[in-house]
Amino acid sequence: MRKTDIVRSVLAVVGIGLALYVFFSARSCVKERRWLALGPIENHPVRIYDVKFAQEFNDLNEAQLEVARAIGIRPVANRQEAEGLKSDLVELTATDTYVIDSLTHSIPYLIPSAKELLDDIGRAFRDSLVSKGLNPYKLVVTSVLRTKEDVATLSKDNINAAENSTHCYGTTFDLGYWRYVKIPDLRGRPYEDVPPEYLRAVLSQVLKDIHDQGNRCLVKYERQQNCFHITVRQR
Repeated sequence: MRKTDIVRSVLAVVGIGLALYVFFSARSCVKERRWLALGPIENHPVRIYDVKFAQEFNDLNEAQLEVARAIGIRPVANRQEAEGLKSDLVELTATDTYVIDSLTHSIPYLIPSAKELLDDIGRAFRDSLVSKGLNPYKLVVTSVLRTKEDVATLSKDNINAAENSTHCYGTTFDLGYWRYVKIPDLRGRPYEDVPPEYLRAVLSQVLKDIHDQGNRCLVKYERQQNCFHITVRQR
């Protein structure tokens, strides 16, 4: 075969490839525009109901404190001392089911069983949203381990802050029930917002199931702090 014939063959193959690429790219763009033109992904809620929050989640601080003292770490004076107990604690970082709030009076550490409980709650919340036809959101962890310095500082700003808090033992975390983080769709199509009362209802169902079935946690519905106050029961 002559050199010119080889060049022509190569150019023909390249031309066909470019034509196919342009064709499928154009078709993909048209499909994408049609997909986006459908508008935001709407919620189709099913089986959404409110748990009677204050009635169902009323595990008092005394009960939670007894458990925290039994299975948690010893309270630490300050953050530097907390760093020395890392062998007994697990550091929290954001996951695909929850984020850590900008903590001002606590640090993101829990004992391993409390971290495992938090992870299970996050996964159950995500799965429950899917099963109920609601768009995806992440939970917000609003408070975790507190040092004695944290408690003292918090007490100055909040007269209702417990001096001997279960947060001092690494067994306890708070989940906000009015604030959540929307998970964007990777393809760019917008999600409609889910009303926070729906999300609170779903979270309450998840917590009630875990609380009632597995004897894994104690839960208090905190009106003033807008959170569920949760203490793990098992080491």
